[in-house]
Amino acid sequence: MQKNLESLDKQFSTQFDSLMSKAEALGLNSQILKSQQSKIRHCFTISPFVARVAEQYISHFIEILQTAENCPDKVSLSQSKDFANKISVCSNDEQAMAIIREYRNTQMLRIVWLDLLHQPTIEQSLIACSALADTIIEKTYEYTYQSLVSRYGEPQDKQQLLILGMGKLGGRELNFSSDIDLIFVYPTNGSSQGPRKPIEHQAFFTRLAQQFIRLLDTRTANGQAYRVDMRLRPLGESGPLVLSFSAFETYYQDQGRHWERFAMQKMRIINKTAFNEKLYAIIKPFVYRKYLDYTTIDAIREMKLLIEKEVRRRQIRDNIKLGKGGIREAEFFIQSIQLIHAGRIESIQTPSFLESIECLCQAELLGKKEGNTLRVAYLYLRKVEQRLQQINDEQTQTLPQDDAGWWRLGKALGANSIDEIKNDCFGAMNTINTMFVSVIGDANLEDVKHEAKNTSFYDIWHLSLSKEECLHILSDTFSQQATTDLYENLTALKKKLNRMGLGAKTLNTLNRLIPLLLSELEIRNNIHQIEGIFKILNTISGRVTYLDLLVEQPDVRKRLLNLCKKSVWISQQIAQYPLLLDELLHPQYLVSDNISLSEYKEETTASLRQSLLRVELADIERVMETLREFKHCNQLRIAAADISGTLSTNKVSDKLTVLAEIIMQQVIEYAWEQISQTFGEPTGNQNKQKNFALIAYGKLGGLELSYGSDLDVVFVHSAALDKMTNDTGRRKAITNQEFYIKLVQRIIHLCTTKTYSGVLYEIDLRLRPSGNSGLLVSHIDTFGDYQTNNAWTWEHQALVRSRAIIGETHLVNRFNEIRRRVLGLKRNIFTLQNDVYDMRVKMREHLYKPQKNSIDLKHAPGGIVDLEFMVQYWVLSHAHTDSQLSIWSDNLRILKTLADLGILSGEQSDELAKCYLTLRHLSHNLQLTGESHANIDDQLNSILERVNLEFNKVFKEK
Repeated sequence: MQKNLESLDKQFSTQFDSLMSKAEALGLNSQILKSQQSKIRHCFTISPFVARVAEQYISHFIEILQTAENCPDKVSLSQSKDFANKISVCSNDEQAMAIIREYRNTQMLRIVWLDLLHQPTIEQSLIACSALADTIIEKTYEYTYQSLVSRYGEPQDKQQLLILGMGKLGGRELNFSSDIDLIFVYPTNGSSQGPRKPIEHQAFFTRLAQQFIRLLDTRTANGQAYRVDMRLRPLGESGPLVLSFSAFETYYQDQGRHWERFAMQKMRIINKTAFNEKLYAIIKPFVYRKYLDYTTIDAIREMKLLIEKEVRRRQIRDNIKLGKGGIREAEFFIQSIQLIHAGRIESIQTPSFLESIECLCQAELLGKKEGNTLRVAYLYLRKVEQRLQQINDEQTQTLPQDDAGWWRLGKALGANSIDEIKNDCFGAMNTINTMFVSVIGDANLEDVKHEAKNTSFYDIWHLSLSKEECLHILSDTFSQQATTDLYENLTALKKKLNRMGLGAKTLNTLNRLIPLLLSELEIRNNIHQIEGIFKILNTISGRVTYLDLLVEQPDVRKRLLNLCKKSVWISQQIAQYPLLLDELLHPQYLVSDNISLSEYKEETTASLRQSLLRVELADIERVMETLREFKHCNQLRIAAADISGTLSTNKVSDKLTVLAEIIMQQVIEYAWEQISQTFGEPTGNQNKQKNFALIAYGKLGGLELSYGSDLDVVFVHSAALDKMTNDTGRRKAITNQEFYIKLVQRIIHLCTTKTYSGVLYEIDLRLRPSGNSGLLVSHIDTFGDYQTNNAWTWEHQALVRSRAIIGETHLVNRFNEIRRRVLGLKRNIFTLQNDVYDMRVKMREHLYKPQKNSIDLKHAPGGIVDLEFMVQYWVLSHAHTDSQLSIWSDNLRILKTLADLGILSGEQSDELAKCYLTLRHLSHNLQLTGESHANIDDQLNSILERVNLEFNKVFKEK
């Protein structure tokens, strides 16, 4: 090593003498060379590139020495305006190439000088290299474009060639000697507008791209500006050099592969054009899927295996980019999390690795400590990579193989010893590899190989066994009935898969997943679990994203199996809408819910608005799908919390009710926007409000909504009936009344249209004035008059469980006033008893179907309806003297008010409330388990008898 140092000293003396002589001969400031001789020695002995370029461009070098001291912490570019001016007036390509290389080399000299002497952050250095590439690309493109325009004329609509920077250039993290990965795209086909030689756009932009590449990539006496790599374009080296937007979009829709998603995730359009946003909109759906995309993990694993094979084939060693724990593993780790979640979380859609870490931490998809650890390790390796390349302007990521190389790297890094660099390098790589394996490592695959393959479950799935053979194999694991059910479901699934003609990727994933699921079935005789899981498998068998999710996430499998065991309704919901599987990743339902209903409403409203922000409101179908998906996801959370015991019965109903209110509010807003854009808005009111309200009845009105409930509603308005809509709509104005009718029709359409995600809510309007023969929407005065003078007793019973849930304050207050007045009418007690009792008898005759060993909780004697009728009777018979009874619409608070007023004893009220809650809880459970009737037991009998006894006291003993 000593000899090497002596040799470097001699070499520097010769170089420095030559530098001084050249400066003096050119009349340059040679004194600054003398004053900074030690710094020059430091840089020249580390980097032959610096020595070579400093002598070649000595005037620029002296300018760097003079200016660098003033901004040693800034690795910014200089002379970019001078470069732009020079290249814009070039008369030929040879002159342009010389100017490009001069600018590239001198700016690289400035970057490495500052890096080696002043040690700015590696982030600053990478940004400077990226900014330099951007400037050269943009100005070279402008020169090339103008030279083509002068020959062939300008393309139609002033179209430009969009230059897509890929990889580290796209992320603004380009290293010192990197090549640049580019793709060229232009907007539409057409022809140039030249008077002499117009040509097709395809030919125009192809020639432009060829000339542009030649200007940068050609090796001259001054070297290359950049090695230009076009292999990432559609169809690679065999594909066209440039593509139109439509061809570009078609390729990625039809043929885009996983690795191309990863490549496109780093894409950034370098030159600024009027067409950039349109191109981003084309590529975004390909890169960022709207669902949680777990095919990402398998794709990364496959790419990593290919890289490792190539590393072995080329016998690459000590490579800090491609080796175990190298830069590429860090990038794959971050991209895997991004591409799984970024379709739904737009804030993490960034091509920059460092920005991605920060965004993932903010989105709580990556722990802050973990993110910082990865950042530090990654940046250290990038710094080592940068210094390796700055030594001789070579694209290398291989650690030195001799002492001289390690000495140079150590000096460049400012390290104390070679051992220090090695320890830091391998420590950073070990950190990255540990994190990479935690996400990409295939623990499940090992489980399948070492466990499932050695069990009966692997044989049952992969071998053609008879029913008797299955019964024998599983006799110690499942009951005979469960085994029979399992065999039949497996056989049906295998037949379906044979008909589907699935690809190898999907079949391989299924072959890994099925034995895992079979081995994790929990209970010997749980038919619901088996049937539920196979319903879901039949739905998702062709969707590799969901299959990968279940293979890669053991916790998701466990939660799914548990929910299928406890709830047929949930398994049916997931089978119908597989996107609900995403909800099992971060199961909020496992945590006891202590937030208030107002907080839940606020959070859920904000969440729905956030979901709709991602949707173009003109796309009605997408809006309807988003609303339905939102409802399904939130209903699943509530149901899962219900069966997990983290949510009480009344809170289940409260949340289901509030969820419906939030969704209906959004539906009304959207419907209003659509109808008013078409017909204008109602006029004749002093305020500019909608003057429209939704009145909830039944379970929605009583805050007692259950899973799959219809919405019993009435719509009212307070607009002037003699007025027309204004002229802001696209079509002819209509009367205010017609406007509100069309508004309600649109609301019903948005709710009841069956889309891919089913119906939003079934809407029941039969409780409106005059029922099915009445108008879809009534004026509030008409509604009040009908309730006062024409409504039947049963309609007043329904009014007990009504409340205005959406509407302006003045209209809600008007409804509350009408409700309070109508409920407070003095009634003949005997007529009221007869009317309520007769209605109950009619309902029981039509709806109650007694069964031998089970009971209808709703319509049976002593069931839910009996209790509701009693409450309604008590309100209607006493509200004229006790107006507090007209405040609430839910049975529990009315029962408490009845006790407070002394109409019921405290004991009566408490007992009936407990009975009511228990019956509702049992009813919810029946819905979740897919049953219509409850099994009779002593507790249920006791509740029914208690309610029936009270009912008979009120109505039969009169």
